[in-house]
Amino acid sequence: MPKFTKPAVLIVAILAGAFLSAPRVRADSAPDWLRAAARQTLPTYADNPIAVVLLDEEQTTVENNGEVDVRHRLAYKLLRPEAQDTYGYASVDFDNETKVTSFRAWTITPDGHELSEGEKDTVETSMSTFEVFSDDRRKFLKFQEAIPGSVVGYEYVQKQRPFLFEDDWFFQDTIPVRQARFILDLPSGWEYSAFWINYSEQKPQVSGNRYVWEMSDVPPIDKELDMPVWRAIGGRLGIKYFPRERAMRTRTTGSWNDLGVWYDGLTQSSRIASPEIKAKVTQLTAGLTDPVQKIHALADYMQHQIRYVAINVGIGGFQPHVAADVFANQYGDCKDKVTLLSTMLHEIGINSDYVLVDTNRGVVRPDYPSMQFDHAILAILLPADANATTLYATVDEPGLGRVLFFDPTDEYVPLGYLPAALQDNYCLIVTPSGGHLVRLPLLPSATNRLLRVGKFALSAKGDLSGEIQELRWGEPASDDREAFLGTEPSKRANLIESFLGEFLNNFVLTGASLGDLEKYDENFTLNYNFVAPGYADVSGNMLVVRPRIVGDKYTSFLTLFTGKKARQYPVEFNEATLQSDIFDIAVPPGYVADDLPTPVSAKCDYADYNSQTTFADGVLHYKRSFEIKDVIVPVDKLPEIRDFLQQVAADQQSAAVLRKAATP
Repeated sequence: MPKFTKPAVLIVAILAGAFLSAPRVRADSAPDWLRAAARQTLPTYADNPIAVVLLDEEQTTVENNGEVDVRHRLAYKLLRPEAQDTYGYASVDFDNETKVTSFRAWTITPDGHELSEGEKDTVETSMSTFEVFSDDRRKFLKFQEAIPGSVVGYEYVQKQRPFLFEDDWFFQDTIPVRQARFILDLPSGWEYSAFWINYSEQKPQVSGNRYVWEMSDVPPIDKELDMPVWRAIGGRLGIKYFPRERAMRTRTTGSWNDLGVWYDGLTQSSRIASPEIKAKVTQLTAGLTDPVQKIHALADYMQHQIRYVAINVGIGGFQPHVAADVFANQYGDCKDKVTLLSTMLHEIGINSDYVLVDTNRGVVRPDYPSMQFDHAILAILLPADANATTLYATVDEPGLGRVLFFDPTDEYVPLGYLPAALQDNYCLIVTPSGGHLVRLPLLPSATNRLLRVGKFALSAKGDLSGEIQELRWGEPASDDREAFLGTEPSKRANLIESFLGEFLNNFVLTGASLGDLEKYDENFTLNYNFVAPGYADVSGNMLVVRPRIVGDKYTSFLTLFTGKKARQYPVEFNEATLQSDIFDIAVPPGYVADDLPTPVSAKCDYADYNSQTTFADGVLHYKRSFEIKDVIVPVDKLPEIRDFLQQVAADQQSAAVLRKAATP
């Protein structure tokens, strides 16, 4: 069950270094289940996978007191040398509420030798580099002789004391799965509900209080560029346990409303303002009368003065720390920052609610209430008379009123906007009366704007010189701010040069400036000058010049359609956006337009594109607009977006032909 923190980062190089000692060649008997898996005859796989999952078996045993024992067995056959990088290690995650009681790993070599690793061979590491302290840990074992033809497998047993009685069994992988099995053992009187996601329903084998789901030859999830995350498209089984005792039954999330009631219970004592918090609110809002201006002041403080630092121990992965502690420490994770901001807003008469969301679209399913969340933001309940003109992430929610969604963790996305990954995504608003599942808005394309204006001069030798001014707001501004602020000032020119290098074979950056880089509520501007020798091709009295000098409108997505296999999964764009390029190129004296690119107007359900090249008074004028209107393109609509992008790509490469006019 994910906790509300930034994603865990696994640094494989560090791990590999931990296993640099001489290999421990220890003969031991592999278990019968691994030997049986190794004896399988595999079918022929057309895609030449690097490995095959021979067995993925998970057994969950629930005790009457609510404790849970989990035994997990995994076996792989390695088919190619690169499999060692991904499947050369066994791992198990744990924290203070989950105790690993057994962890073993084995290798059966191609010539039949059996090697084993045990608890004393493990390497342990933290799951994240972001927290000051976290009890989320991971143990590793390195398989010996993880070479093509070897069968590797491991088993761990873990005791858990879950906060909620639910499981998610992810049985698909990026490689074929030969056999997958989930076993559920329940105490007498308990029951369960099962929910199948991205896979056809499978009925269990029932023996008393044991339920077994078993599948064979589960197809792999092929990796495709710009596909939704695997948790949104991979097959999984959601399981909930239902004890008879009412006190324990509340630990099963039966509905979204129930889940909201449970989470609200974790937060009731968190939002109490200390005298220091009250004083800070007074200071930050002094002289302000407009409620929206007051919200802006508090939101800006939370984003840029309260550092992101998480301290997650046990239920702290879900339960926020009290506001007074977050304020005193001047740091916290996403749910802590939400807690403090909510507390401060209450002091100016603005109510707000926790919002639980996953940072990947499609993971949360409206028909399956579950704690599939990894992030917390805030729903600010705006006064009826508040001016919300520039607060684009505002919706009218039945039963709640005008709700402004805001992420106080993302320091680059100002109030009124939402990070792109959260848009068009389900979230749970937690209120004292329960949970409300709603869909976060997809902000209009015009709120994520890029306007690029360039003025250039072209010489008779084909050399180009000029200046480009860029104006960005919304997601394009947030992305650029993050890139430039994350780069040392002395190296920021490298970012511009890298961009120009995508479109110009030969150029020199001669100047650049940034505007309003740290004014997050303002538009971000970027100006740069360059010269590009030999930009135009010279042929006799002709100059052949591409009017679209820089900028690509998503034509790299065409690589999504170049494989031999038909694409299986949707294409996911980052955000809806509106982008415009206006380039004026002063041509050498005496040159006229001999041939100009044909105007283009391309449309589909998801995007629009228009371009036009004209010539007047010695200036070549190029103008185009590009709009992405939706972010998910389903598989049956992919031919439409492919044809659209092919028209865009052809236009981007089109050239104008200039001819030296004959002297009268």
